[in-house]
Amino acid sequence: MTEDLAYLRTPAAIRERAEKMLTYVEDGKSSWFALDGNGLEAALQATLEVTRKRFPNPSDIPFHSRWRQFEAGGRDRWAALAERLKGLPKEEIARRRMDLAVVSVLLDAGAGPAWSYREPGHFGGIGGETYARSEGLGVASIQMFANGAFSRDAKGDPLRADAERLAALAPADIAMGFQVRAHNPLTGLEGRAELLRKLGGVGLDRPGALFDIVTAGSGGGSDVKAASILAAVLDKLSPIWPLPMGDVWPHPAIGLVPFHKLSQWLSYSLVEPLQDAGLKVVELDQLTGLPEYRNGGLLIDAGALRPKQRALLEETFAAGDEPIVEWRALTVALLDRIAQHVRVHLGLDAARLPLVKVLEAGTWFAGRALAAERRPGGGPPIAIASDGTVF
Repeated sequence: MTEDLAYLRTPAAIRERAEKMLTYVEDGKSSWFALDGNGLEAALQATLEVTRKRFPNPSDIPFHSRWRQFEAGGRDRWAALAERLKGLPKEEIARRRMDLAVVSVLLDAGAGPAWSYREPGHFGGIGGETYARSEGLGVASIQMFANGAFSRDAKGDPLRADAERLAALAPADIAMGFQVRAHNPLTGLEGRAELLRKLGGVGLDRPGALFDIVTAGSGGGSDVKAASILAAVLDKLSPIWPLPMGDVWPHPAIGLVPFHKLSQWLSYSLVEPLQDAGLKVVELDQLTGLPEYRNGGLLIDAGALRPKQRALLEETFAAGDEPIVEWRALTVALLDRIAQHVRVHLGLDAARLPLVKVLEAGTWFAGRALAAERRPGGGPPIAIASDGTVF
């Protein structure tokens, strides 16, 4: 690994390039976006409004992670599965939680507006509820996990994921588990299946082996740095990405701009398994906000980022196109600004309200709410062609 690539894999690099992009836009050099202070205040107020509505007591705000989608509809599906794991050591339960989290996150790129999932009657509930987008992807993936779809021994030991099974997964397996039909299409189906097949070939006997890698990296102590979780994810899972550097894209003025969105989403989703195994995850704010279409959409729909060209709202772009790279970098930088002000308004410091909780409490849901008001189906303000591997 070259020194440049090593640096581009760090959260510090993500923030440094994002700040450069923000300055570039503030200086009026962007052909695509202008920053509007009044719109940024509107984005902050939208975030505060949804935060106060969802969490009257800010101490109740959980982490923004895949586990929240597993609780869609107010049902704690993991708790129901955990009942079947009683008697296992806490470390093994953590590995199985990581098995689930890794597989589910890799299936989590945008579903598209036409797909939904009707949940069967599992997890102690009556079933029959229909979910779309992130919740639907989360519920579908935990249902597949519960049924042993990722285990080498689906009947005898279903609640795990094993490399040999993942390596053999086909798009048809994902299509069956996610109820994909001609009238219920899922964006990026082949890309998702390919990610899981590659996951089976990265040299880990199971995704949950990340537990041992991360804990070994802590030097035997109980404190685990959040950035070390991301480092382990990027080191071990880098072979699965279609581009050699992963979620890193060139910009003509800024140079290479890293995001590692899915890897950071996964890192956030590994915090709770580590904590429940008795470890303390520290320095959470080393990781960045997630540059995806809900957080980024909030900024556009609230008027913080004003498109300079109508084409932005009318055409479909690839993930590496200049305006998308700018949009995502600006999202990272401005989420930090919003988080600072949210803390001031709620009277909390970064230790009690880290960025990962600001994302969960407000920005992601505020982005969704504004999207639902402005567009049928609540899709993003800028259309991005997804292959199931980036967003």
